[in-house]
Amino acid sequence: MAIIDATSYDATHDSPYSFEVFRRTIARRLHLLDPLRYRLIDIPFRFHHPMWLENCDVDLDYHVRTVSVPAPGGRRELDEVIGRIASTPLDRDRPLWEFYFAEGMADNRFALIGKVHHTLADGVASANLLARLMDLGGTVTPERDEYTTCQPPTKSQLLAEASRDHLQKVAEFPGLVGEAVRGTFRVRRRTHDQRGGTDEMAKMFRTPPTFLNHVVSPGRTFATASVALADIKETARHLGVTFNDVVLSVSAGGLRELLLRYDGRADRPLLASVPVATDRSPDRVTGNEISGLAVSLPVHVDDPLRRVRLTALATKRAKEVHDLMGPRLQGKMMEYLPPFAPTAFRWQSEHATHNRIMNVAVSSVPGPREHGHIGGGDVTEIYSVGVLSAASAFNMTVWSYVDQVDISVLSDDQTFRDIHEATDAMLHALVEIRSAAGLPAELRRVDTAMAPASAGVG
Repeated sequence: MAIIDATSYDATHDSPYSFEVFRRTIARRLHLLDPLRYRLIDIPFRFHHPMWLENCDVDLDYHVRTVSVPAPGGRRELDEVIGRIASTPLDRDRPLWEFYFAEGMADNRFALIGKVHHTLADGVASANLLARLMDLGGTVTPERDEYTTCQPPTKSQLLAEASRDHLQKVAEFPGLVGEAVRGTFRVRRRTHDQRGGTDEMAKMFRTPPTFLNHVVSPGRTFATASVALADIKETARHLGVTFNDVVLSVSAGGLRELLLRYDGRADRPLLASVPVATDRSPDRVTGNEISGLAVSLPVHVDDPLRRVRLTALATKRAKEVHDLMGPRLQGKMMEYLPPFAPTAFRWQSEHATHNRIMNVAVSSVPGPREHGHIGGGDVTEIYSVGVLSAASAFNMTVWSYVDQVDISVLSDDQTFRDIHEATDAMLHALVEIRSAAGLPAELRRVDTAMAPASAGVG
């Protein structure tokens, strides 16, 4: 989601910023947005996983739509609209994306809401896609009306391609097994050598039950908040930890507040799944080139500075395990799942009441470092979020954009009384850490961002 302030556009153009301006921008940049022209093709007899057909024709009348934000058109109303959009599955017979142009917002703002299937683009690819859609730092992206299209393959061509891929995977399998065995041996040896802090960290496959972990309903709720990048960087620098350590520490503190409110206790560390890009190329605009860290979040610790130290230690150890196993091993192994795996995963998501691998998902995406424009309108905020996993109704994603940090939380419609409790808790946690560290507790105001939406307040 990108928030557009159209004030400067309207002052320099004869007509106001509108859906037509946005649609024209998408149409003239489709040749640069490769994954938006991919369509999923099923292999006959389920002989293989579905494959992508590239360079497909795109029906913009279907994929690019308008949506109205109810009055008064602020953050809360927009977040509710996004929750409704996120509740609707994509049509697998078309390219797996939809864009919505949100009208009716206050202060001459608009929102561009993109719903893109995670297999098309992970966080890094999404950031690069957004950079192609925007004009950054005063530059103008080249546009044209035409793009290459292709013809669908025949059944025999699909089966031949699937056969070639199967043979290649069979040839690679012994090497993959060896890589997994060596990685496991390295991790076990490293774990045996480690001392200190282990008793206070979450254990794999022993995630505690919480109000966030249950059968996830189809409905979605969404909340956003924006803080100054300077507050995060200052906190990290003062405490001698990384930007991501602060993000995860804020997550731990915020989740602790929520657990105490909903469960009445926060006595065991949680396990967070933290995606890590295995390909950070600035030219990559498609694919799900990610692995994941399993990071212990010390929600059971009351002292905020001790939470920061334990979080930094947990993140360091999770990275060590990830590197010892091999950053790309997880992605390679996923390619060997049988074609019926999606059906099994779907059944699991509809019935699972406990997730032994993770309690929550927390992501951090480095966004553009320069101010961007879409169709001439100023982009003032950027948000995104991943999917909800089986029995895990909490996904938080943090985007850095120029001089701010934009936070978004996705949940289902059965978990929170008000989803903005989650973003409120994250802001409280940042203030708590800064106060304990002797830094100013009052957070800097992000003047370009929409007004905040606290829980229970319009």
